[in-house]
Amino acid sequence: MAGKALKATMGRALRESGAALKEAGGVEIFTRHRPMVTFKGAKPFVTNDTFIAPTASVIGNVTNWDESSVWYKAVVRADNSHGITIGFSSNIQDGAVVTTLDENAELETGFPPTTHVGHYVSVGAGSVLISCRIDDLVEIGDKCTVLEGAIVESNVMLEPGTVVPAYARIPSGQKWGGNPATYIADLTADEQGHIKSKAEAIHETAIEHLTEFLPYGNTYLHLEDMEKKGVDAKQG
Repeated sequence: MAGKALKATMGRALRESGAALKEAGGVEIFTRHRPMVTFKGAKPFVTNDTFIAPTASVIGNVTNWDESSVWYKAVVRADNSHGITIGFSSNIQDGAVVTTLDENAELETGFPPTTHVGHYVSVGAGSVLISCRIDDLVEIGDKCTVLEGAIVESNVMLEPGTVVPAYARIPSGQKWGGNPATYIADLTADEQGHIKSKAEAIHETAIEHLTEFLPYGNTYLHLEDMEKKGVDAKQG
């Protein structure tokens, strides 16, 4: 453990020293963001039709099913022993955060503190999910919070800004909202159908974005623009 810490510290020191020397020499440092990061040997799993936005961060033990998408500035962080699953045709929208409790944490229920997002789930922009279970066909509005141990059953809508307390259960076929979350109404057949339609529409948009980004990234375009302007730039 001490050896790994020393290696990491030395590596960081060398990188920072190199960056400082380049900056002192008048060279602008051009850093490429990594949307997917292997952490402690755990590499995110994605399929060919999974869209991970260039500014998103998917870290560690994360499994992305087919047609799933993680949008701009969203963070899916499984940097401990607890995994995260993003289901088929589900989406984590702009600036949302999906994570788990600390490595040594335990849920009162006795279940592992993983985070499970089922199929055809839309997680709204700015929402936060922590060690919870979201079943299939759920629409989570913008800036919602679902805390550890909570269960959101299938065919559920959460109004924007809803806070689902730890270990709460949202029953199937209902709409909830508020802080803390309270029952609003049963979903109509049209509302239930809209949940899947929305997830599918977001996937179609994701495919359009996916085709805009080359597999090895397009940061070289920005680098070329900087060089055309006479800036001495290096990709770091």
